[in-house]
Amino acid sequence: MLSVEEALQRIRGAARLTDPETLPIEQCAGRVLVERTIVATLDVPPFANSAMDGYAVRAGETPGEFRIVGMSVAGGQAIPPLGSGAAMPIMTGAPLPLGADAVVPLEEATELPDARVGLPSAPAGRHVRATGGDTRRGDRFEMPAAPLTPGSLALLVSLGMAELTVRSRPKVAILSTGDELAGPGAALGPGQIHDANSAALAAAVSEAGGEPLILPRAPDDPVAIEALLSQAAGDADLLVASGGVSMGRTDHVRAAIERLGALDFWRIRVQPGKPLAFGSIADRPIAGLPGNPVSALVTFELFVRPLIRAMLNLPGDGRARVAVRLEQAIPKDADRRAYLRVLVGHGPNGLTARPAGGQGSAQLRGMGMANALLVIPEGEPAGAAGATYDAIVLGEIA
Repeated sequence: MLSVEEALQRIRGAARLTDPETLPIEQCAGRVLVERTIVATLDVPPFANSAMDGYAVRAGETPGEFRIVGMSVAGGQAIPPLGSGAAMPIMTGAPLPLGADAVVPLEEATELPDARVGLPSAPAGRHVRATGGDTRRGDRFEMPAAPLTPGSLALLVSLGMAELTVRSRPKVAILSTGDELAGPGAALGPGQIHDANSAALAAAVSEAGGEPLILPRAPDDPVAIEALLSQAAGDADLLVASGGVSMGRTDHVRAAIERLGALDFWRIRVQPGKPLAFGSIADRPIAGLPGNPVSALVTFELFVRPLIRAMLNLPGDGRARVAVRLEQAIPKDADRRAYLRVLVGHGPNGLTARPAGGQGSAQLRGMGMANALLVIPEGEPAGAAGATYDAIVLGEIA
């Protein structure tokens, strides 16, 4: 069996970058830039403007009494220069008149008769956003190696960009296998369960930055499984199957990978999810995940999510790691590294973790309630109460 690190290295090595596509910037949230080096073609802000509602003045003439002239508003008409002894009402974001170098807020001004105003001392530059104060024309900088956020999109729009060239989302075909599977909400026949994996893995693909393509559920029939995988290999960048990767008589996915393409490996020293098959079909990588829903989701998180991100030229899995103190012992297989489903929260002395529910590979209550995976190394028979471990954060920490 491979270690987690060995398996992950081989899986990431199979990644091929997706093609570029150019989109309107409004459609680029969560997408990944092809070229992260940015060269500013204009100053931001493009003109000196006021950070406050107030009066634009010549700093060297303050304090004193000033005659009120004109007005500068955001997006308004051109304004005349500011002469000596004058103060111009100015709105937040409005251009600073030529000759002015400070702004006195309205609340510090004293209205006087005859269109005059009394203003206190104001140093040069006070409440003024200088031309290029955020970014100077010609500045070169690197955007983070991460999906585009609202903040990063706002930055790029401020630089005059209307379109971005981004990586296309990897198309990920999802195949759930098993005679026992019924669709969500369907009436269950004898021995049947609802297919949780299709919806859950599709959500995981989307969260990782991919585009899920849910295939029809496949019975435990090697001919049907091979037909679906063969067709999907022509439509998708990556194939993900769940179920049929162990050693049972009705486990056909691993054999299908071997017949249709090449199997790289199929067992990893991980709990849950030891029987994970990885290989390729028609030059497309395929991950055969265990059928138990918890095992499928945990192994997706550990191995498929980093693969999708590698196809987008992103590092790692994009998850935060935190140190937590385990509140109660949780048993595990001593020979495998365990990823236990826990609830991480704030304790009096830092972050703590407790079981989110049962830790069996088919116990979805704990998976659905967990906000983190607690990592217990190989060689330990249990997570020890009071010990500190790393946790992979999956959701919000209350």
